[in-house]
Amino acid sequence: MAQSEPFIIRVAVPSPLRRLFDYLVPADLLQSHSPNAVQPGCRVRVPFGRRQLVGLIIETAHSSEFDIAKLKPVGELVDSEPLLPPSLFKLFIWAANYYQHPIGDALFATLPVLLRTGQPLPEPGQPGWQLSHQGLGLGPNSLKQAPKQRALVEFLQTQGAAVLESVLLASFSRPVVRQLEHKGLLESCLIEPQNQAVSTDELLAENSLNLYDSQRLAMDAIQSHGFNCYLLDGVTGSGKTEIYLQSIEKVLRYGRQALVLIPEISLTPQTKKRFRDRFNVPMVTLHSGLSDKQRLVAWNQARSGEASIVLGTRSAIFTALKSPGLIILDEEHDQSYKQQDGFRYSARDLAVIRARQETIPIILGSATPSLESLNNCAMGRYSHLILDSRAGQAQQPDWHLIDLKNESVDSGVATSTLQAIEETLNSNQQVLVFLNRRGYAPALLCHQCGWTADCNQCDARLTVHRARARLICHHCDHQRRIPHHCPSCQSQQLIAAGEGTERSEAFLQQRFPSSKVLRVDRDSTRRKGAMQEVFDTADSGEPCILLGTQMLAKGHHFPNVTLVAVLDADSGLFSPDFRGHERTGQLLTQVAGRSGRGTARGRVLIQTHQPQHPLLQILMNEGYGQFAKKLLSERQLHQLPPFRHLVVIRAESNRAELAEAFLRQARRLAETIAVPSTSLAYLGPLPAMLEKRGGRYRYLLQIDADHRQSLHGLLSQLAGQLESQPEGRSIRWSIDVDPQEL
Repeated sequence: MAQSEPFIIRVAVPSPLRRLFDYLVPADLLQSHSPNAVQPGCRVRVPFGRRQLVGLIIETAHSSEFDIAKLKPVGELVDSEPLLPPSLFKLFIWAANYYQHPIGDALFATLPVLLRTGQPLPEPGQPGWQLSHQGLGLGPNSLKQAPKQRALVEFLQTQGAAVLESVLLASFSRPVVRQLEHKGLLESCLIEPQNQAVSTDELLAENSLNLYDSQRLAMDAIQSHGFNCYLLDGVTGSGKTEIYLQSIEKVLRYGRQALVLIPEISLTPQTKKRFRDRFNVPMVTLHSGLSDKQRLVAWNQARSGEASIVLGTRSAIFTALKSPGLIILDEEHDQSYKQQDGFRYSARDLAVIRARQETIPIILGSATPSLESLNNCAMGRYSHLILDSRAGQAQQPDWHLIDLKNESVDSGVATSTLQAIEETLNSNQQVLVFLNRRGYAPALLCHQCGWTADCNQCDARLTVHRARARLICHHCDHQRRIPHHCPSCQSQQLIAAGEGTERSEAFLQQRFPSSKVLRVDRDSTRRKGAMQEVFDTADSGEPCILLGTQMLAKGHHFPNVTLVAVLDADSGLFSPDFRGHERTGQLLTQVAGRSGRGTARGRVLIQTHQPQHPLLQILMNEGYGQFAKKLLSERQLHQLPPFRHLVVIRAESNRAELAEAFLRQARRLAETIAVPSTSLAYLGPLPAMLEKRGGRYRYLLQIDADHRQSLHGLLSQLAGQLESQPEGRSIRWSIDVDPQEL
């Protein structure tokens, strides 16, 4: 490269602008750094207006459409080499373009927070603890009054330095660690990365389980090399996790890494324990519950290859891996894999794209696969692996519909449901009661004048939370005290109408005073360790009632639960969202699947006012597979996803007319690019199902098309035009590709 030739980099910065920015790299900066420091994927610090921002190099060039003399120079080259391997960098760019999101904002939303601010990558190795010079000199009779501290000292004398997780797994608590550190007997250290070449004898902490016939067929079909997408369609309790574990074992023996995605943080402890019990390899977790420093350390351990197994929630799909070998996405149908604000990506769909780019296999697992994945199997894009029976001696539970029209109901629980709960508890077994409404009651109303407590920021009623003595909006989190008088007529006859998990908990605890009632919802699990306490009680086998929302339905293994009672199955049967029936079927099947996973046969009671509803009948009598086929045929008939491709442009403002006017303009612009036809259609602007939320009015414009290519050709032009519209600066707007909710 000639020194006189300008060196230009095109940089993505965290900005809502849908473009890259050209900067000049001064010759002295080039000469003082390695050529790798100015490669795509490296961070740079650049002037941006009056600020200094950290940006990511996307391209390098020797010419610019702008006057070279007017280009600003780079302030600092942050990295000595690209942060991301080329295949993952390619995925970043593809995702930003496919989901029509500003490239800089998309890229930086997927990196750990500390990297976004320009922090360096941490040194290789894992944070750990070792005895200090003073600790090494302790005599055998020291710390007699503190046996736990003494035991930890002896553990470290035997082990030498140990990572914090090893200390915790050895049953030493964080307070014990802090006490020894405070006494100067313990000090933090950095433990060198372990050698990834694990011998056959050392890899497994416990032996793999024997597979039954369906598992063996599925396991034999999964190839460890090359790209293949496998849909592991297994009924609840069929042993999908064992397939995951043995598939991971294969790639670990090749010295490669496994990336495992789960939909919820609440599933992390149980999943992590299963993996820890099986494998003697370094493992990291990535989720929003970590501190920024913890997340960066874990991300870097995956990037450097120190971690052989990476377990995480949605955003972990963007984790750099040194030697990727396998991607597993559990509960692939779960809506949580779709980001619902900002960069609206689908981790499930990106996982498949990433596996293809990395040329590695991917396993999508679910007892209730999404219609999109089932259709991909029908089209031959995915391999459909079916586990149609439960592992071991466990059998599928028996379903029964309880017609609420013919039952006496107290606090939402039918008499026959109460009798079944009593029988189960008397048999020293456990019960799971499902109600997907947290709080005490969904509404507060006045008996005299009919006043209801509404949220003044949303088109929604406030939910009564009696334990906190608050009325809370579950959409915007607006809160106020529960009033003693009706603000309209001053009557004291205020009624908490309807049932939530708090009310059901109080009723069931009163009805069964000698049994524990464990409530699991977003309110009861806020306290650290609360979810683990529920697992510990459930694992103990003690007769109890587990009561909760969909947090209980997702992948948990409760071997002692033999009765599941669904208190309200009707709410999803009449949803205006075309995906409502699919989600109801998935939720009911997943909840029902918590029953009878041990040796005793399980029962499922579904309370409904619509026992003859055709979808409930298919689900109960023919199972989820036939239920999904029925829905797919209806989707095809009405030309809905996955048979037609959908995009929603959303706009919101504190004035409804501004949001609606912006989308009217968006439709006019779109129709000049692509006129309406049978292959590309427009609907709207329309108010969202919840029009007002958080004080802002929300409208949407729906565009659907036969072919993705024509839809994205339209969007790529339309996005730039909308960005230049003056009206767009006074409202919030976004493009949602493949939306999962309307």
